[in-house]
Amino acid sequence: MESHTHRKGPPAKTRTRKGCTNCRRSKVKCDEQKPACTRCRQRNLECSSPSVQLKWESDFHSQGKAFGRSGVWGKGSSSPASKSNGENTWVVTPSVHSWGFLNCDTLSLSRTFNGEQSSLEPILLPAREIKRYTFNEEVENFDYSATPTLQQTVSLFPALEQLRHGIFFDYYINQICPRATSSHRSNSPFASIILPYCLSASPAVLKAIQALGACHWSQHDPNYTSISLGLKYQVIQDFRRRLAADNSFLLSKDPEVLVIMMMLCLYEIVDHCDYRWIVHLQGAKDMIQFRRQQLFKSNRPQDDVSSFIELFFAFQDVMGRTACAKADLFGASYWDENDDTINHWMGCSPSLVSILFSVMDLSRTRRDITSEADEVTLSIKSSMLNRRLGDLVQRLPDPDDQTLQAVGDLKKLACEVYLQSALYSAEPSTSLIKAYVRRIMKSASHLVKQEFTGNIMWPIFVAAVELDPLDDELWTEPETGVVVHGRELVLRSLMTMAKSSVSSVSRTRAVIEQVWQARDFDILKAPEPKGFPLPSMNDWERYVVPVSDALSLV
Repeated sequence: MESHTHRKGPPAKTRTRKGCTNCRRSKVKCDEQKPACTRCRQRNLECSSPSVQLKWESDFHSQGKAFGRSGVWGKGSSSPASKSNGENTWVVTPSVHSWGFLNCDTLSLSRTFNGEQSSLEPILLPAREIKRYTFNEEVENFDYSATPTLQQTVSLFPALEQLRHGIFFDYYINQICPRATSSHRSNSPFASIILPYCLSASPAVLKAIQALGACHWSQHDPNYTSISLGLKYQVIQDFRRRLAADNSFLLSKDPEVLVIMMMLCLYEIVDHCDYRWIVHLQGAKDMIQFRRQQLFKSNRPQDDVSSFIELFFAFQDVMGRTACAKADLFGASYWDENDDTINHWMGCSPSLVSILFSVMDLSRTRRDITSEADEVTLSIKSSMLNRRLGDLVQRLPDPDDQTLQAVGDLKKLACEVYLQSALYSAEPSTSLIKAYVRRIMKSASHLVKQEFTGNIMWPIFVAAVELDPLDDELWTEPETGVVVHGRELVLRSLMTMAKSSVSSVSRTRAVIEQVWQARDFDILKAPEPKGFPLPSMNDWERYVVPVSDALSLV
């Protein structure tokens, strides 16, 4: 009798390829009869095939096919990176970079296909690992030997000798002030105006500046996070005690209150850029209005510190509300429509801000149009603003400052995009918008390559949210032939700006990505019925406004 091990012929089958779900679950052989196998028919069970088809390596090898990644990415394989056999094509997995963008996840997919609106909650990036110390423990155990070399300024500011953490004041001077300007040729008002005031300021002002310095440093080194929180807590507690003990503190001619509020506002913008910086903005508005009334009654001139802080808060108000489309706080009186000189800190002229403010205000009135007469009035006002913007020529305080000129031109182009979107319902696919976006991104990329990213957040944001999702190729580099893609360029630019900006880059990127996700998903969805969205809702209001609350774009 022939041994079983020497039996000739094909091996006996020990499993089935297309067995039903019930037989597979019971681990028995299925006869694979249709429409129901014998076992399921005898037991009166619903016979169905598994939803996932199993593929066996032996089957692929018998047909001369690669199984999974075998023979494609394996070590020592001579197979090409991409192989096609007419049925399947295996391709190399693309590289994933730190600036990558994932335009869908399970949560966004479920919201989209269930008809839900995008989340209005701000997305905070990145999440940081923070040591679990109390404020006092972190201060006591802080290792100053690991800090970079900074110019020591204690001798210039005697009040610092009463405080600890003078290194964070040095960080403010050496790292924050140079970033808070639109050109390397111009002085930052945070240095030229605020620092001279600090020579005679109270310790409360110096501590607020230290808190801001520690907060900005903590964005790159989480070891400083607890110290920054502790300093901010001390500033707020001191501030509250002084207000409770002496009401005249608010009435003082000294702008100390405004300086502290500005530093706390910047702290919240740099840290998370959520609603908390708006709280400081609202409080500053009331304080500034009261001080203006007092100056008018006493016929006193405005000091330089108060003037700059007024400009700081008013500009933050305008630029942030272009995104969220809420009512303004500071009004149009802060912007001289005849002043076309580019401001070093704003990176544009008050005249341009005046036009931007008017566009924002007029766009809000679109929602209240009820008659043809209202539409005619809107059309006339829109045309006048469009003409004003087209005729505007911004002047340089220094004719040789080409960087400041480039930033001013960028902001004018961004204002063109915003005007067309807000007043003429232009969309990313509109040829004029596409042309403006390309010009903005090309100029912005040139500044980023020069490692100058001060005050270009708003133009990049405007161009990013108005990128056409179906036409992402902006231009081709003539020297290399490389195609420049819009979304990749935006993310690379934001990654560079995160290293050299006093803005909230992470929050801005999160909003941009939410807009991209919404646009991508709307392409996949079925066309909406006529009458939706409402005729009064333009593209900007539909995609940008819902996710941009409390966003700072300065």
